[in-house]
Amino acid sequence: MCLLVLAWRVHPRYELVVAANRDEFHERPTAAMAKWPAPDDIIAGRDLRAGGTWLGVDRHRRFGVVTNFRELQRAAPGAPSRGNLVPGYLLNPDSYLKDLEPAAQAYSGFSLLLADRKSLWYVSNRSPQFAQALPPGIYGLSNELLDTPWPKLQRVRRGFDPLLSQPGEISKEALLAILADPTQAGVAERMPESGLPPEWEQLLSSPFISNRDYGTRCSTLVMVETSGAVSLTERRFGPQGSLLGDTKFTLGPDEWP
Repeated sequence: MCLLVLAWRVHPRYELVVAANRDEFHERPTAAMAKWPAPDDIIAGRDLRAGGTWLGVDRHRRFGVVTNFRELQRAAPGAPSRGNLVPGYLLNPDSYLKDLEPAAQAYSGFSLLLADRKSLWYVSNRSPQFAQALPPGIYGLSNELLDTPWPKLQRVRRGFDPLLSQPGEISKEALLAILADPTQAGVAERMPESGLPPEWEQLLSSPFISNRDYGTRCSTLVMVETSGAVSLTERRFGPQGSLLGDTKFTLGPDEWP
């Protein structure tokens, strides 16, 4: 993913709420969110070039999402795919962080948010502290460290946070509308200084990116209720923000497709 907001144990109905946009070149082949075939017992989209995913959930309501760091250097020869990080956690959660830490520097820059029914972890190979357990709260992540206040992340937070103050059902369409905001950063807003050309920094400054070659490929919602019921929504887009379709899973506390 390239932009996400996440609420962990701050709402009376939902223990986890995630709203996220994945931005990528449109020519990169991708499969829609689906249940992966055995033995990979997860629901996730799939990057058809490297074989991994950016966001997934398993039958135990464990959740993982990865964002890349905005770094201009090319990946080191032989660097493992960051798309393997989320499946690696969901398929082997017990020893995952212990096993990943000594290998983490071989990857290009990444941030992970990993949750189960008991805990939420932030993990990054660009942070001074590799892994940290997070308390209940609302968090935001783009292509930098957790809660780095990029303008587009702050803009999404301004829409997201008030929805968490409502005690009842949170509207999925309201969450998707927040993610669909095409507003780019204004002149007075400080944008990242990552070394990209100014026109690219401007293009990437909106929550929803619409362009012929590169843009928001999908918006994804993950909503896990305290009962264990889970709702997953993926809305997919093509060049210039054209709508391609939706995929939805609505599962009761003990259901799995």
